[in-house]
Amino acid sequence: MAALKYILPAVFALYFIFLFLVRSIAVSRQIGKSPVVLSKEDNAHGLIAKYFSAWMLLLGLYVAVFSCYPSAYGYFLPIPYLQLGSLEATGIIILILALVWTYAAQVNMRKSWRIGIDEQQKTELVTTGIFSFSRNPIYVGMMAAVTGLFLVTPNGFTLLLMAMGYVLIQIQVRLEEEFLLKMHGQSYSDYRRGVRRFI
Repeated sequence: MAALKYILPAVFALYFIFLFLVRSIAVSRQIGKSPVVLSKEDNAHGLIAKYFSAWMLLLGLYVAVFSCYPSAYGYFLPIPYLQLGSLEATGIIILILALVWTYAAQVNMRKSWRIGIDEQQKTELVTTGIFSFSRNPIYVGMMAAVTGLFLVTPNGFTLLLMAMGYVLIQIQVRLEEEFLLKMHGQSYSDYRRGVRRFI
């Protein structure tokens, strides 16, 4: 679909605007500081923050190249048997649903939403709404989005991005769970027993 070179950057621009810019501004006004608290320490938190940032940069660069230089698509190792109109349409729907789902989960977190682990300020443990049936709905949305990208443009590079995202999210979630258990103790332990990690 020729329109994809316009649709993909538009969708990812919406991701940046709503999932990062709008939420960052809203939460920073509520808590009096930036909710972006990515660690710069030489530890597991700092390392995963660097890898996550690199992964997001690769996603953005891929969409930019796909949009601006369509002829370069062949270099990303296309998977021809997956280049079907039905899968492409499904991928676009997943991308849009993932955007709505993730934004709803962020709003559900209210002022507890952070990018990274905030070790300086205790946040409320959110267990209601979307969080009543998924402990990590934002990460569910992220995994869905990168899966949607793969379905829209099935190739070796987007498959690699999907695999990288899955591994990074699995590691980050466990770091956050360890931190939340220390912060909230029995409350988080009870919540963890009653609600699945993802879905």
